[in-house]
Amino acid sequence: MIGLDGLEPSIVEAMMERGELPTFSRLRQMGCYSRLATTYPAQTPVAWSSFSTGTNPGGHGVFDFVARDPSTYLADFALTRFEKPKNMFLPPRVQNQRRGQPFWNLLAAAGIPAVVLRCPCTFPPDEMRGRMLSGVGVPDLRGSQGTGTFYTQQPGAQAKESEQLVRLEGAGDSFATHLVGPRNTREKPPVDSHAEIRLEVDRAAGRVRIHTGGTPAAVELARGEWSPWVRVKFRISALQSVHGQVRFYLCALAPHLEFYVSPANFDPAAPLFPVSAPAGYAKELAGEIGTFATLGMAEDHTALNNGRIDEAGYLAQCALVLTERERMMDHELARLGEGLFFVVFDTPDRVQHMFWRFRDIRHPFHNPDATREFARQIEEHYRHYDGVVARVLEYADSETLLVVLSDHGFGTFRRAVHLNTWLWEKGLLALKGAHKPDEELGDGFSQVDWSRTRAYALGLSGIYLNKRGRERDGIVGENGDAERVRGEIVTGLTGLADSAASSTAIHSVSRAEQIYSGAYAGEAPDLVVNYAPGYRVSWQTALGGMPHGIFEDNLRRWSGDHIINPLAVPGILLMNHAAVRDGADIRDLAPTILAHFGVAPHPAMEGKSLLA
Repeated sequence: MIGLDGLEPSIVEAMMERGELPTFSRLRQMGCYSRLATTYPAQTPVAWSSFSTGTNPGGHGVFDFVARDPSTYLADFALTRFEKPKNMFLPPRVQNQRRGQPFWNLLAAAGIPAVVLRCPCTFPPDEMRGRMLSGVGVPDLRGSQGTGTFYTQQPGAQAKESEQLVRLEGAGDSFATHLVGPRNTREKPPVDSHAEIRLEVDRAAGRVRIHTGGTPAAVELARGEWSPWVRVKFRISALQSVHGQVRFYLCALAPHLEFYVSPANFDPAAPLFPVSAPAGYAKELAGEIGTFATLGMAEDHTALNNGRIDEAGYLAQCALVLTERERMMDHELARLGEGLFFVVFDTPDRVQHMFWRFRDIRHPFHNPDATREFARQIEEHYRHYDGVVARVLEYADSETLLVVLSDHGFGTFRRAVHLNTWLWEKGLLALKGAHKPDEELGDGFSQVDWSRTRAYALGLSGIYLNKRGRERDGIVGENGDAERVRGEIVTGLTGLADSAASSTAIHSVSRAEQIYSGAYAGEAPDLVVNYAPGYRVSWQTALGGMPHGIFEDNLRRWSGDHIINPLAVPGILLMNHAAVRDGADIRDLAPTILAHFGVAPHPAMEGKSLLA
């Protein structure tokens, strides 16, 4: 099984018709091709969790990247949960928030080995018969989903979104500075750990030499180059050190020296938390193929979004990630005797998020000057995966089932919707005193009057009612009051018009009980907003913010997205065996794989096998 995150059917189909994806076309002729229905919402962790468990999100409990704590109303990362240790000498305990029964556990119970590489929502990894390397959900050493560090000589420079900034003091061609590591949270206030580094600038040669204090001990870079992984050790306290790894990227030598350091990844040879099963597998794999990124979202889109690296630098980093993933794949396929092999390539999703603006001339951040260079970048990326699948196909005999799929499709993201501002305008969300929606309010609902608020939006798709007995200061009762509020929101948002763009922003709004069922359905948002193509929830809404106005242009490099009406962004499915029916759903894959091995599906699985 080869997972290609985010491959868009309309692009795949057009390229197959033009003969640009010969291996995909060969698979279609051998077996089948279809569009693959995705989840509500069409988000990576939600869809891959439904893929692995064969259930809707109510059966596995992952509804979004972002969850909310009803006792505080604050946003939290939905995929994992860290619990405080029982004593100061133990690390925090981490729990995977994807529940349900993934199909590889059922295979293990039947004695069938599996190799699962980089599937989202596998951190911490499942204990299984075989080998697993965790994917999306693995944090960096600071506990975030990717916080890099920007270094500059420029006076007055300020940190941008989700980054650390270190100012390089002094002049000349030699600088002493440090890498920013994990925080010692036992200190009050928490204190960042450091690892010392030293730079020597050779301006005549246009290069910088960085003495890393790690392995390798020094790296040398020209502008626009990434270093290899550098293994470093951060001293947290007198009794504790943490191993990590970073890459350096040289941004500029003039007029100011500027360089960027990737988020500090876990060192696969000595991870802070297990990222593989068995626990020593990550170290073994790194010893066989070389070290690799462990961060869940390994491609550093934040650095490109912030303008710290350029498009060429981002693509170079994507190529490094892709090379690592292919080495994993080749290594494991070469020693696979029987059972399941499954790998997810995330990079198609990351490339499309950042490069869609070059193919959409109507995008507010479209750059005509760069279009010639980057307009076909997405298609070039698809072509590469056709070659990857060709290599995999060489391992498939007549009894081998080969499945290639994407979890959702893709499209443009031109305009953002401030849902909390809309709720305020409709009198469903109240602010304290004379406050009105504004960027200055920040995130986290800082000025919300919960005693007069009936609904609020948080995350990338959901709206929650401020329910009595569930939320800390809930006021909405169950005696018809909740349904009245939901009805008002559904009616108001369905077909919401954006007069400035002369288009419809929201296709529909789904009630939770219409789309979710199962043991964890009660954890879902009360309403899920299904945006029209070209629109998406705003970044501020996702974290509890509410700027002025309902709509704004998306002026970020993050210009493509898929968190819209799921019917508009199906994934793709290719198999070398014929399917018994049309209309495949992502929930069908778990029962299909189990059927191929003659293993009964779990009773909670909703999908049906696609095989005869």
